[in-house]
Amino acid sequence: MTWTTIETGRGIATLINVFTVAPERQADLVALLVRATEETMQGRAGFISANIHAADDGRRVVNYAQWESEAHFRAMLADPVAQEHMTQAAEIAESYDPRLFSVESVHHV
Repeated sequence: MTWTTIETGRGIATLINVFTVAPERQADLVALLVRATEETMQGRAGFISANIHAADDGRRVVNYAQWESEAHFRAMLADPVAQEHMTQAAEIAESYDPRLFSVESVHHV
């Protein structure tokens, strides 16, 4: 099993997708993202990890996911089964903003 590790210089693709959602739909979106991860994403080549965060105010859900490379991430986007989950998430959310990031700095106590 691979765990989420945040460090510079790994050369992985980090997806941060911020969803805006009606508070009464936040739990639905979280459940969908968890199910999509467990049923679909974990089995895709290059998948490392996913972490689903729910804002305390009920208005946001964040998916922080790691893929071995941007090519692996793009291959997942082209997969019809993954597209089905993404379409369902888009129907629940008011908006979403997926972006790939590189880790530039990490600090620990």
